[in-house]
Amino acid sequence: MVASVEIRRCPHSQPVMNDDQGSHLFHHPTVWGDFFLGFRPFTPTQCLLMKNKAKVMKEELRTMIVDLRSVDLPQKLELVDTLQQLGLDYHYGKEINDLLCGIHDAGDDASDLHTVALRFYLLRKQGFNVSPDVFLKFIDAEGNITCNDTRSLLAMYNAAHIRTHGEETLSSAMAYTKDHLQRAVEQQTIPPSILLDQVRRAQETPLFRRPQRVEVRHFISVYERMSTRNEAILELAKLDFSILQALYCQELRALTLWWKELQLQDHLSFARDRMVEMHFWMLGVLFEPQYSYGRIVLTKFFTFISIFDDIYDSYSTLEESKLLTMAMERWDEQAAEQLPGYMKFFYNKVLATMKVIEKDLDSQGNKHANYVKKLLIDATKCYYNEAKWREESETSVTVEDHLRFSVPSSCCMHIVCLALVVIGASVDAIEWTMTYPKIMRASCIIGRVINDVASHEREQEQSSGERPVISTVEACMEENNYTAKEDAYRKLRELIEESWMDIIEEMLKSAATRPAAPLLEAVVNSTRMLDFLYKDQDAYTDPRALKVVVDSIYANPI
Repeated sequence: MVASVEIRRCPHSQPVMNDDQGSHLFHHPTVWGDFFLGFRPFTPTQCLLMKNKAKVMKEELRTMIVDLRSVDLPQKLELVDTLQQLGLDYHYGKEINDLLCGIHDAGDDASDLHTVALRFYLLRKQGFNVSPDVFLKFIDAEGNITCNDTRSLLAMYNAAHIRTHGEETLSSAMAYTKDHLQRAVEQQTIPPSILLDQVRRAQETPLFRRPQRVEVRHFISVYERMSTRNEAILELAKLDFSILQALYCQELRALTLWWKELQLQDHLSFARDRMVEMHFWMLGVLFEPQYSYGRIVLTKFFTFISIFDDIYDSYSTLEESKLLTMAMERWDEQAAEQLPGYMKFFYNKVLATMKVIEKDLDSQGNKHANYVKKLLIDATKCYYNEAKWREESETSVTVEDHLRFSVPSSCCMHIVCLALVVIGASVDAIEWTMTYPKIMRASCIIGRVINDVASHEREQEQSSGERPVISTVEACMEENNYTAKEDAYRKLRELIEESWMDIIEEMLKSAATRPAAPLLEAVVNSTRMLDFLYKDQDAYTDPRALKVVVDSIYANPI
């Protein structure tokens, strides 16, 4: 899940854990420090006024959505798309679903590509298995799309990314629109405008794969430049964003106090200090205001997971890793006596924090608090199993061999599973997730592979002169007899695309057979964050790469 520097100490060496070694031995220090202890984007009075105003405006907009049933199809689609990109759709789940059900039942009678593509995109995103045959009327005998309108081709490009295996119409449309949009940008046939901004953004990441809060922050600035904007909707979007921004900063104040009181950086200076970045990661999975405490739990849990990752992957000997794993399975303060000093301190802090979380969840009526302990123990066992496999593996491995160990140790399943725990999902959903069903495995593969590709060059440089790092990149090169890493990157990106299609396939199953909505949302949101954090570089490990976007979510006024 959280790629770390792959530096192995000699199996017989002892860790040197004194202050003379210098802080942040392997990683860049935090860029935030105690910033959120004193930062408040709004006063309590301002927050109250915003909430009261937003409450009235939300009901006015609800009436507008209900009244849309009588307007034409393009208007309905544009409003739903706008609400989703502005991040207001979570207030109107039933209304939007009813609207899309009506659109689906009415069939496809649109004659322009933009409307057909937007309808297809919104319906598939909602779980309706619309046939890609709706696009055949826009494709000529040579397979070219008979439309040169950039806005329509952009809508087609975004729609094509919600494809499943074997949908050649969408695969061809994706390639065609990608090429056309690329040439339009290069030849400057799109004037500097909102559309050019949207095309460039789609070239980086198609709309469906973008984390919602990041997209919301960006799209508000786009929407306010649109001549067709609705001023009331724009104002509500800004109010809603600011209300959530204040809540997130309140959560980070509490988390910063917790982090300071732990004093872990005084004892584990080799580990990454990424509490703020972890909160940003987790709000990408669960952003809604009602899950405020759940985000705090997720942030604490996975901040510990990040440290475990650094211990197992970068610092401890295999024997020390084994001792730590055995202590976690015992889940007892006395087990710490068998651990090295730096592990002992950390182990006790972990147990104390997790016990408080379990108690808090119990007091809130959450029936699944025991999964906090189960998931943490399972994560450490996954880390140890991979560390042991790496240490003992002497032969070349295939990508599939690698994924057998590295998919569980990506901890992507653990993110989704704990998200389900904190929102109070059913025990069946939680248990099912832990079996790595197809949709969960696909998300984990994306997380593992995109992480490995992003970290590959850095890890190879840092392991120079030592035993090389075994990643999916190295496995892919050996399996396919590649001599250039770029060939492996290309091959692995194909695996990422196949895994996205697996996720979409699960989304589009019949309502009776597909996973429950909370699970689908958690998996897709988690995968979007993995794509965002690791697409171009390991932005979690280097906090400077995330500073601008984190500023925009938490610190900068809208």
